[in-house]
Amino acid sequence: MNQLKNFTKGLLKENPILVLVLGMCPTLATTSSALNGLGMGLATTFVLLGSNVFISLLKNVIPDKVRIPAFIVIIATFVTIVDLMMQAYVPSLYSTLGIFIPLIVVNCIVLGRAEAFASKNTVLSSAVDGIGMGIGFTLALGVLGAIRELLGNGSILGHKFINGDGIILFILAPGAFIALGYLMAVINKIKKV
Repeated sequence: MNQLKNFTKGLLKENPILVLVLGMCPTLATTSSALNGLGMGLATTFVLLGSNVFISLLKNVIPDKVRIPAFIVIIATFVTIVDLMMQAYVPSLYSTLGIFIPLIVVNCIVLGRAEAFASKNTVLSSAVDGIGMGIGFTLALGVLGAIRELLGNGSILGHKFINGDGIILFILAPGAFIALGYLMAVINKIKKV
């Protein structure tokens, strides 16, 4: 029961983007399409899962004085794995996401989960927490990307639904803020019901 609670809190109750408002740089910059949002979310989920598990395994070995630098090295290792895998197997997505993949190292969601959860809990709980937070992050990025792509291009995942051009504003940075604001308002309304 406790594992289910750890898993589901990242989906809505403590969603990193829609509730905790963490990781705004990749959220606003990479969600110009649903595919970009999903790609960034899955990359971050892999890093969350791997780093949470390793930090939980090593929590009693890492001295307090070097705790944060050690966490960053572990996170950077998983980011490097994701970076190389994306570069090799999905080069078009890799070229679109660009610098935002290496920036996962300093994403406050990943480091925050390492410090607040993985360093204090069991390996299984940390893995479940990483997966739950990662899926919540991925869903939020995917939905935001789909909204922006639909309104901006008239398509979702590259499939055209609306003839003609969309509202170009939603592909640009101001559209990201507008779409995110409305999405957060909808989530707040749902949580109150």
